[in-house]
Amino acid sequence: MLEKFKPTWMVKTIYQVSPTELKRAGIKAVLSDLDNTLIAWNNPNGTPQLRKWMEELEAAGIPLMVVSNNSYQRVKKAVAPLGLPFVSRALKPFGTGIKRACKQLNLTPDDVVMVGDQYLTDVLASHQAGVRCILVKPLISSDKWNTKFNRFLETFVKRSLKKKYPTMDWQEDLDD
Repeated sequence: MLEKFKPTWMVKTIYQVSPTELKRAGIKAVLSDLDNTLIAWNNPNGTPQLRKWMEELEAAGIPLMVVSNNSYQRVKKAVAPLGLPFVSRALKPFGTGIKRACKQLNLTPDDVVMVGDQYLTDVLASHQAGVRCILVKPLISSDKWNTKFNRFLETFVKRSLKKKYPTMDWQEDLDD
């Protein structure tokens, strides 16, 4: 059961993962959580690092799609400045939204990676959908009110994972 919370990779920020590394891992598309993964939940404009990374993905022919539990209107408004396609109401921790994204991209689960900042939603949903996942540190230390309970529960999950997988640690990139 604990394996369902174990990410494939743990990287401090998604911006550290190059398109070359993604291609080497056989990844043809990146699915990303929105809040505190791609953008800070309270700053929808993103950062210069995000825009540079998005340009690198685009140049490499790797699509980026947001998969979020937020409402259609919330996600649409948040990704409008970024021009990204999205799946809203993804129902994470179930794999429903990830499977919808794969279908929209016409790709198999082996072709994509899900990026997120939460074990209880993003990592678990990745396993439910049969895709690899990259856990990242939250962009900022504060969360929306509805995420705080998950963060509390995650402390127990992290402790158990660390006990079972003592070498599990943050990497600089996928090849680390």
